[in-house]
This record gives sequence, structure tokens and C-alpha cells, in this order.
Amino acid sequence: MASDCLFCRIARKEIPSKVVHEDDHSIAFDDINPKAPVHVLIIPRKHVSTIDDVAPEDTQVLGHLVQVARTIARSRGIADSGYRLVFNCRADAGQEVFHIHLHLVGGRKMSWPPG
Repeated sequence: MASDCLFCRIARKEIPSKVVHEDDHSIAFDDINPKAPVHVLIIPRKHVSTIDDVAPEDTQVLGHLVQVARTIARSRGIADSGYRLVFNCRADAGQEVFHIHLHLVGGRKMSWPPG
């Protein structure tokens, strides 16, 4: 974990968040600036700055994040109506915190293309 990374600090419980899931490999919490009724960020506990920095040994963790998203979508009641999963990679794509995170967004109709 990076000592000054916002999401690493959340994972270490140095910064409070509304945790909705936690296990040995990941932590998920409600986004503080939600774009939909359900907007959860799912992060690996291991610090990886961007999707471009994912090493081959990290690929199982990415699959785990998707499984966590699926579980949360079911628990939040949006699995049947639909939801969106998004990884942003670098600033031009909208990545603001440089610790990979999967956005789980749902609870309203989504449009395409996204902004």
C-alpha cells in the first residue's frame, strides 16, 4: 500500500468511509460523489496505480473485484434491472484517484455513450 494514496488510507481505515464489503483482497465503499442511486467503488487492497500497471499476477484480483460487484449489485437490488461496471484509466478517462477502482453504478436507466 502506498502511504499517501487516498484509497490505501481508506483500506487501512485511516479515513472513514461507508464500507459495504470487505475481504482479504478488496474493500468496497459508497462513492462520496455518487452519479446514480447506487455508486460503489471496489478497490484491491494491493496498491496498483492504473489498469496499465496491472501485472500478470494481479489478474485474479481483477476477477475478484467483478465478483464483489456482482454480489453488491444483488444485495442492493439492482442485479435484475441492470448496472454498469467501469474502470477509468488515467486522467483523460476520468481517473481521479490513482489506485485502480471499479465503479459499480446502477439504480437508474443509463445512457450510451457515457460522457
